[in-house]
Amino acid sequence: MDRQIRRAGLATVALFLVLFAQVSYVQVFAADRIADHPANAKRRLIAEYRVDRGDILAADGRTVLATSRRTRGELVYERRYPQGPRYAGITGFSSIVYGRTGLEASFDDYLSGDAPELFPTTLGDLVLGRPRRGATLVTTVEPAVQAAAERALGDQPGAVVAMDPRTGGVLALVSNPTYDPNDLSSQDPREVRRAWERLNADPAEPLRSRATDELFPPGSSFKLITAAAALEAGFGPESSWPNPRELDLPLTENTLQNFGGSHCLGGAPSITLAQAFQVSCNVTFGEIALRLGPERLARQAWAFGFGPAPGEGDVPFDIPFEEGVFPDPSAFERNDPLLAFAGIGQFDVAANPLQMALVASAIANGGVEMRPRLVSEIRDPQGRVLREIGPEAWGRPISATTAAALTRMMVSVVEAGTGTAARLPGVTVAGKTGTAQHGEGEPPHAWFVSFAPAEDPRVAVAVVVLNGGSLGSEATGGQVAAPIAREVIAAALRIPGTGA
Repeated sequence: MDRQIRRAGLATVALFLVLFAQVSYVQVFAADRIADHPANAKRRLIAEYRVDRGDILAADGRTVLATSRRTRGELVYERRYPQGPRYAGITGFSSIVYGRTGLEASFDDYLSGDAPELFPTTLGDLVLGRPRRGATLVTTVEPAVQAAAERALGDQPGAVVAMDPRTGGVLALVSNPTYDPNDLSSQDPREVRRAWERLNADPAEPLRSRATDELFPPGSSFKLITAAAALEAGFGPESSWPNPRELDLPLTENTLQNFGGSHCLGGAPSITLAQAFQVSCNVTFGEIALRLGPERLARQAWAFGFGPAPGEGDVPFDIPFEEGVFPDPSAFERNDPLLAFAGIGQFDVAANPLQMALVASAIANGGVEMRPRLVSEIRDPQGRVLREIGPEAWGRPISATTAAALTRMMVSVVEAGTGTAARLPGVTVAGKTGTAQHGEGEPPHAWFVSFAPAEDPRVAVAVVVLNGGSLGSEATGGQVAAPIAREVIAAALRIPGTGA
């Protein structure tokens, strides 16, 4: 009898081991292969769309950027974007055909209810027979600032980014042209594919955000970095520099000229760093770049988050972000003329508005660059806060002394220099214009990089208008981009009667 019991016991243990091995194999080792099997694709899709995906809200906690609505089909929930084109560069899309982008992708675990913190809620939904619910994202985006940026940019191609320099919170992120993510979130695959083909056939590439995904020559707005490098190297705002009509470049017969071929300060023999910055004197900044040398200039650019190649600046952000680029010093070996052009934001220097908003924010924040962020809070389906995402310092590219000097120089640009179109009554605005050449015979890109109030900065704004916008070849950063920044600053500071 004992022998039979032992045999039965051993057989039972063996069966449990076989069952355990089978379950382990199916759930761990073969899980991906089984899940990817074509026969399971529809089942997996139906399960995914039974989840009541969480909302994405603006900073006010009321304005809905993305939500889920119930349908009558097999796919129980459909993703909807109430103001789709306005916030497309932030939310991205959730598509049954093409996956997810933007916040929909980077916070998918929370929105879909898969994050570990949501396990108690998910278990409760399962026990009670309710649809699984995802978490809600509360963003840092201010609807009034986003709307003002959209209106001010109008139908001109380009982008606007507004940030709180104290926290890194992105207040507005606008790219034009944009697209409607609702077209890609439809549950009709044929409709989704038609929209995808139409958007990808558009030469303006509306699916690529000019604010974060693309890079452009920053032109004279890059003089913020060149001036910072000079100040950090001990050249004060009142340091004196030669003021020729054009800069004779070494190793070549070419010269570097000022915008329009003008002679800064009416032809005075010398000019200070502060004066050259105020009137955006190319000749002086080319000379400064040559004096600093490639290593010092590159180190300063990299400290602000520019990298020697795309993606190497390593500035963390909640959605994909193409950091600015400043070449490795080896690119300038035995080629000083290229260094002079790099000092005024040309040659292989590139940036987008988010990168330049970070530069402005670091200056505004006393030299400390905060990590940019789009999400401030994650709430469970009952509205309880699961996670707060607070301000985080990313680095210190410049000293507080340098930041203060740059602020004074930027204020002079708006008060009496190339950026007077950004002036606001009762508010001290600090800014820098940029007019960037990017191809022979092509209209320039117009830039403006700014923050306000200069004494106690609460908003930093970077604007780029591509190909001169409405003014075409006649455009400058002061004429085209500065007025846009002015309206965005007014909206952020809640200044009435400005058209914001």
